[in-house]
Amino acid sequence: MGFFSNLFKKKFETVSVETARELQQQGTLLFDVRETGEFKSGHAVGARSLPLSGLRGRYERELPKERDILIICQSGARSAQACNMLAAAGYKVTNVAGGTAAWRRAGLPIS
Repeated sequence: MGFFSNLFKKKFETVSVETARELQQQGTLLFDVRETGEFKSGHAVGARSLPLSGLRGRYERELPKERDILIICQSGARSAQACNMLAAAGYKVTNVAGGTAAWRRAGLPIS
């Protein structure tokens, strides 16, 4: 059973938007995986756009493997998908629970 439990073990953490903001202020990179139009309509201050639809072709040249990375989307679903893929590729990623919607509700800064 150990083999199968390791197979399905989540390889990334999930944090609240408040914790994500604190980590970001300490230097953790924040990437938004929503589509470009969504990103342009308002995003967490300091977030960089890296849409999930193009992530496979871009992450190796745009994401530093040696840095901790936060991933955010609108609600947390797409960012969890991105975290699964990136964690499997050896990146240290953290999902932001509730996404940009929760970020807004918490009154955190939006660009």
